[in-house]
Amino acid sequence: MLELKNIRFDADTDGKNVEIIKDISLHIDNNKFVVITGPNGGGKSTLAKIIAGIVKPTSGSILLDGEDITDKSITERAQMGIGFAFQQPVRFKGLTVYDLLRIASGKTLSISDACQYLSEVGLCAKDYIKREVNASLSGGELKRIEIATVLARNVKLAVFDEPEAGIDLWSFRNLTRIFENMRRSELTRTILVISHQERILNIADEIIVLSDGTVSRHGTKDEIMPELIGSGVAQTACPKIEEGSGENG
Repeated sequence: MLELKNIRFDADTDGKNVEIIKDISLHIDNNKFVVITGPNGGGKSTLAKIIAGIVKPTSGSILLDGEDITDKSITERAQMGIGFAFQQPVRFKGLTVYDLLRIASGKTLSISDACQYLSEVGLCAKDYIKREVNASLSGGELKRIEIATVLARNVKLAVFDEPEAGIDLWSFRNLTRIFENMRRSELTRTILVISHQERILNIADEIIVLSDGTVSRHGTKDEIMPELIGSGVAQTACPKIEEGSGENG
């Protein structure tokens, strides 16, 4: 279980102290698919980075399965089973997809196992296993490869920050199917996604609405979705088409 207790985060903006996260307390149970949504600028991505250990809260505490991880680094949290996927995946010139999966798994990884992870995210393994993680890959391909690294690590908490950002329509539809498969998986895993997209919100067990740095609503999908659609927070429009994003698999 992930527990946030009275989390606050202040940032220095143009010489002024701005409160980004305002005294947030949350319980997220194990084996849940949870989506955090809300208006832009509400603090969603900041909260995701606080959970992952990329930034440290100004005050408050974070517990994972009862253990206080507030002062633990991003590396220590990764070793404890927290995975984080950025809005824009990092490109690594000279590093192959297989090398990336092997490093992510933290163990000896066979080509066959690596290909299986790629297949799970809808990529034809023979076309990608030896490719470099560089500019030749589209945004949609990188997103799916990054999800494959999360699968390879078998994390207990996977955090995705706006995974639909910068990908084409075809990739977005595949991304939704991948999340649906992850949700149905028998593996013990909590999935936390920052998103506005109705298709992703519709997969959720629970939805958290973040507005102006505070939690305005937290409940089941059936409880929250009608309000989101009525307010226009849930986006039914498809992501912006990425130019030149032809993909295989």
